[in-house]
Amino acid sequence: MPYLKISTNLALDQEQETTLASAASALVSQLLSKPESYVLVEVYPAVTMLFAGSNAPLAYMELKSIGLPENKTADLSSELCQLLSSQLEISTDRIYIEFASAERHLWGWDKRTF
Repeated sequence: MPYLKISTNLALDQEQETTLASAASALVSQLLSKPESYVLVEVYPAVTMLFAGSNAPLAYMELKSIGLPENKTADLSSELCQLLSSQLEISTDRIYIEFASAERHLWGWDKRTF
């Protein structure tokens, strides 16, 4: 189950949040070749954040997935940064992404683990 958390210091209205979450869900599903029915996306707008001592628009993302392939993280970084840049007009050099691969037995869903 891929999980993408997007935090930004930008204030977003409900439509912007929903549009971003929907686009991110489809992109993660495509890039990881996982059914979108397993993808979970959370958007946290208007978070107090500083990067390089500045509160100019920025974002932090966490992408966690079972068996996240190391050889895909560069492509994932590129595509996810481009998504936020186009949707929220955040410069890609103001976006951090943390990738994590989860073990199947440590991820639960529907009363069981994967």
